[in-house]
Amino acid sequence: MDAEKIKRDFPIFRKKVNGKKYSYLDNAATSQRPKQVIEAMDEYYEEFNANVHRGVYKHSEQATEKYEESRDKLKMFVDAGKEMDAIFTRNASEAINLIAYSWGEQNITRGDKIVVTIMEHHSNFVPWQQLVMRKGAKLEIIDITGNYELNDNDLEKIEGAKLVAATHVSNAIGTVNDVREICKIAKETGAISVVDGAQSVPHMPTSLKKIKCDFFALTGHKMLGPTGIGALIADGELLGKMPPFLFGGDMINEVHVYKSVWNDVPFKFEAGTPNIAGAIGLGAAVDYLENIGMERIRKHEMEITKYAIRRLKEMDGVELYGTRELESHAGIIAFNIEGVHPHDAAGLLDEQGIAIRSGHHCAMPLHTRLGLNSTNRASFYLYNDRKDVDALADGILGIKKIFSGDFGKQMDVNKKTTGKKQAKKSK
Repeated sequence: MDAEKIKRDFPIFRKKVNGKKYSYLDNAATSQRPKQVIEAMDEYYEEFNANVHRGVYKHSEQATEKYEESRDKLKMFVDAGKEMDAIFTRNASEAINLIAYSWGEQNITRGDKIVVTIMEHHSNFVPWQQLVMRKGAKLEIIDITGNYELNDNDLEKIEGAKLVAATHVSNAIGTVNDVREICKIAKETGAISVVDGAQSVPHMPTSLKKIKCDFFALTGHKMLGPTGIGALIADGELLGKMPPFLFGGDMINEVHVYKSVWNDVPFKFEAGTPNIAGAIGLGAAVDYLENIGMERIRKHEMEITKYAIRRLKEMDGVELYGTRELESHAGIIAFNIEGVHPHDAAGLLDEQGIAIRSGHHCAMPLHTRLGLNSTNRASFYLYNDRKDVDALADGILGIKKIFSGDFGKQMDVNKKTTGKKQAKKSK
């Protein structure tokens, strides 16, 4: 795959950052957008801007057609069966909260058990944590092994649970989880399964027919689409039994003074004017990814990840956190540089035009489990190549030189002085 050629479709890569060629390695947070997505959204606003599902005039009908076409494209992209419906949301977080409120409030009672994994993004952890607190239920955790993979022995905790929630790919350490097996166990034991696909759908072939989960959440901005658009893809029969999450226009069939009748699924869960341009942009992103091919993207990212792991492992004082099994490793690498706070590392890399993420990556339970306050994270996508990895490696070597000299000693002095001042203030 020619990543350099692909970069030409992305206007942002025409710019330099701090006078340097831009190496964008924060794709787990959000991806960049190709001109095809931007142009599709511009076309809507410039050529047929109108509300959907309501007007009987040409532009409204055209907007509705494009909006619903994107819904169909998305379902086909993740190989969802005919029995599944796709609800547009703002993002994966909203999709999971929709489940927690519309399904959870109706079905979770005192003493019930919800099971989640320790490696969940806060979006697939906090909604369940808060639900069990409201309902007097209990939360149980599937732990990880020393190889940063889910502990198979802990899967027995699913037995007797009402719901199990698992991420397909960890946004913090890049582990690819066997969600197919988790959903199989859930179905056999009568539990509802929720899969967070925010990090898997953009990077690898995804088949909901094979995973066989009840609920699947994704977001557009991590898969070349715009921000503010995501989806919940779920069993239509299950959705039909759930009450709406929001109330307003377009989600109703009838409104009387003392009662209302809801619209059909999926419209029942899409109150008010939706993000029409966002949905159309997401449809264009699906077209772009399908044109390249998800198998090719996955293969490309595995090659880049393998190369990056080798480059970073060659360095003294750089510790990696992630599974040693490449097949179970997505294009996400978490690491720390000995003696260098991740925020300092990210700031110094930015000076070289290299964008990575530092912090807990919305995965504080996992970082606590690993005994870490924060990590650096480099995450790759289809427009990254070995040059980006080399830039990262060279940047890390530069940081190590800085912190090994007088500058590093002065930084230590400054940190100690600042710490003493803060302690004095707190007293």
